[in-house]
Amino acid sequence: MDAHIRKVYVPMTETGFYILLCLQKEAHGYSIVQQVEQLTGGEIRISPGTLYGSLSKMEKDGLIRFLREEEKRKIYSITDLGRQVLELETKRIERLYRNMREVQGV
Repeated sequence: MDAHIRKVYVPMTETGFYILLCLQKEAHGYSIVQQVEQLTGGEIRISPGTLYGSLSKMEKDGLIRFLREEEKRKIYSITDLGRQVLELETKRIERLYRNMREVQGV
């Protein structure tokens, strides 16, 4: 993973994190929006502009790939690089949680 990718994506925005998380299975944009709303109990709602801007940037950077079009919907999936970035971010979040629990004495 090159320094540019690490600098841009770690730490990740919640939007970026949820997009990569959802794209572990093939999906189109609207299904990502629905899944994120479901996962977060409606706390995070990704707007179309944010979603499609993020998808475009992530595709350009090689974190996701366009697979095919079905009924005018673009289907994407995560790449190996995207999995590496998601794993780095997951470890970072786990460390934050672990540190918080230690400081709180829980």
